[in-house]
Amino acid sequence: MATATQTAKPPRIMHTMIRVGDLQRSIDFYSKHFGMEVIRTIDVPEGNYTNVFIGYGAEKTDPMIELTYNYGVESYEKGNGFGHLAVGVPDIYAACEAMRNEGVKIVREPGPVKFGTTAIAFVDDPDGYRIELIQESK
Repeated sequence: MATATQTAKPPRIMHTMIRVGDLQRSIDFYSKHFGMEVIRTIDVPEGNYTNVFIGYGAEKTDPMIELTYNYGVESYEKGNGFGHLAVGVPDIYAACEAMRNEGVKIVREPGPVKFGTTAIAFVDDPDGYRIELIQESK
C-alpha cells in the first residue's frame, strides 16, 4: 500500500523573488542576455507594486524569477545573505563575450572553478544581483 508521501507530488522550487529598481530594465536584461520570457505580470496599484514572473517554460512546472518593483523605489541594500542565481549556458566564453560587448559587468571571467574543472563566470544584473554562469556539459 502506498503512503501519502509516496503518492503526493513532491515539493518544488516555484520562484526566487528579487526587488528591482527599474522593472523594464530588468526585463530587458534577463530577456536579452538569458533568453528568458515574461510569463506573467501582476500589477497591484493598491499595494504600490508590480510582480513580473520571468523564466523558461511554464510557471506551473518550471522555476521562475519574480521581479518585484515597488513603486518609487530605485535601489535596495543587498545584505550579505544572498549569494547568486545560477544559469547554465552552452558556451560560457561566447556568452561572456556577447554580454561584455553589450556592457554587462563581468565580475569573474570564465574559467575553471577553483579546485575543479567546470567552467564558471559571474556577471551582475542591473540591480547588482550576482549571476553565476555555468558551462553546461556537452
